[in-house]
Amino acid sequence: MTSPVILVTGGMGYIGSHTVVELQQAGYNVVIFDNLSNSYIEVLDGIEKITSVKPEFVEGDITNKCDVEKLFAQYTKIDSIIHFAALKAVGESVAEPLKYYRNNVFGLICLLEEATKNKIKNFVFSSSCTVYGQPDFLPVDETAPIKPESPYGNTKWVCEEIIRHLVSSGAAMKAISLRYFNPIGAHPSGEIGELPQGIPNNLLPYITQTAFGIRKKLFVYGDDYKTPDGTCIRDYIDVTDLAKAHVAALEFLGTNISKPYDIFNLGTGKGVSVLEIIQTFERSCNLRLNYQIGERRDGDVEQVWANTNKASTLMGWKAKMPLEETMINAWNWEKRFRNGETSVKPY
Repeated sequence: MTSPVILVTGGMGYIGSHTVVELQQAGYNVVIFDNLSNSYIEVLDGIEKITSVKPEFVEGDITNKCDVEKLFAQYTKIDSIIHFAALKAVGESVAEPLKYYRNNVFGLICLLEEATKNKIKNFVFSSSCTVYGQPDFLPVDETAPIKPESPYGNTKWVCEEIIRHLVSSGAAMKAISLRYFNPIGAHPSGEIGELPQGIPNNLLPYITQTAFGIRKKLFVYGDDYKTPDGTCIRDYIDVTDLAKAHVAALEFLGTNISKPYDIFNLGTGKGVSVLEIIQTFERSCNLRLNYQIGERRDGDVEQVWANTNKASTLMGWKAKMPLEETMINAWNWEKRFRNGETSVKPY
């Protein structure tokens, strides 16, 4: 019996590439579809070094209907889709909202139109805890009110609704939306990790780049929030733990017959402040960081962390990686990349 073929859009990116690794190690055949706008072709080699299998790769854009049609014409045995391909920077979305709505929402529609034509069975959507905005209660669970505070967060909510309405319309597809909290870290092998093009928008790659000397200083956006140390609190989840959740989601879709669409939080269930992340990195990696407190950043939520009981109970998934180990893996990846020891070379 041949293994199922999984289409991973945005599979060359940070979370996507780690998920491809977990899928291949679980025995799935993977086809990656990516426009390489925020990733590198050499990531394929990094995946192959970890898994001994190079996944199929098609370069294309989900907002280009011709690209998507050609993809499905070429690969006729796709069983399931995991959809990562999206723009993801909160601050940029505030400055360029139309760019985000076009890419994230229209791109999803293009993909779903072809998925339904080709009778795709299962669809896993990469959503975000930003749909909650600043929650009314913590830890936040999947029943919390939806009130995104940025265009990025709103695109994720709109996409969730599109998927829900499609499934409810009688389409022969089951779907899950996974609301990520804050993914951090790198693969323990040091072969793949978070590598944004240009200046990082996320905290940990900015920390590791500052530690290596690529950035002169780390800016902490605000220390006057109503939190114990004044800095924002997030639920930081190791990227490998997050990747494993996608395998669990596919397996759940394959066995779940009672509910064709569902939503799950993916986090650790624990809130950690920006300053605590900095201190944990310094302690774990025996380094001192040059950082400075700056003004608040538009679109940032004060504090949020997850209630993950639903994912644990129904999918049998739970985050396991200790924060200290995540920091070491991230620093190891940064050093190996900057020293030219990974498949992707320094630029």
